[in-house]
Amino acid sequence: MKKTGALFLLLVSTSLAACSSELYRTLPAGKGAYAIMPPIDQAVAPSQYQIVAGDIVSLGVFGEPDLTIEKLPVDDAGYIQVPLIGSVKVASLTPGQASSLIASRLGAHYLRNPDVTLNVIEQSGQTVTVEGQVAKAGSYPVDGQTTLLGAIALAQSPTRIAKLDEVVIFRTVNNQRMAARFDLSRIRAGGDPDPQILGGDVVVVGFSQAKSIYRDLLLAAPLFNVFTRF
Repeated sequence: MKKTGALFLLLVSTSLAACSSELYRTLPAGKGAYAIMPPIDQAVAPSQYQIVAGDIVSLGVFGEPDLTIEKLPVDDAGYIQVPLIGSVKVASLTPGQASSLIASRLGAHYLRNPDVTLNVIEQSGQTVTVEGQVAKAGSYPVDGQTTLLGAIALAQSPTRIAKLDEVVIFRTVNNQRMAARFDLSRIRAGGDPDPQILGGDVVVVGFSQAKSIYRDLLLAAPLFNVFTRF
């Protein structure tokens, strides 16, 4: 009876592992994954960063010291307050796009060909969420130089039952939810580049069902008597 129960557990768990692996295998990997989520050497430049609520920006207007402000908070609705023109929504814009928007509004009524520069000087709570088979799942702060290896390190490394070739990054790109699969063991060995992690990403480290079964059977050895000669 004990032999039958252990065998049944093994067969069911193996079937679940196969289903899980098939699900992961449908996600882009290799070149397809890096096309969605580039490596750190192709990192998103600060000028491509999209402003979010809570950021602090600086505003400069060449030749207009009264319009130059060292720190402007982006409010919860995504607006900043600009002298002469009032509220300007900058959330979801890059610094370059926000600069052009403010320049066009100033130029429409107040200044001739204003030269406007807006920069993000403090980013608000940019975090990555790391889940799955890591020692300490949770949300961690990131910056423009954070990589997948760095995010995993923040979560205190994978567990012993992690499936390192099934590490998935979820990201919202142009309002679409995207996912790509990476092989952490190859990245560690230098065989694959280390992808950049952006604020809002979710990293899920895969689960090695086979390793888990082996560990559980060992821990449950007195119960299942797995070392009995069959």
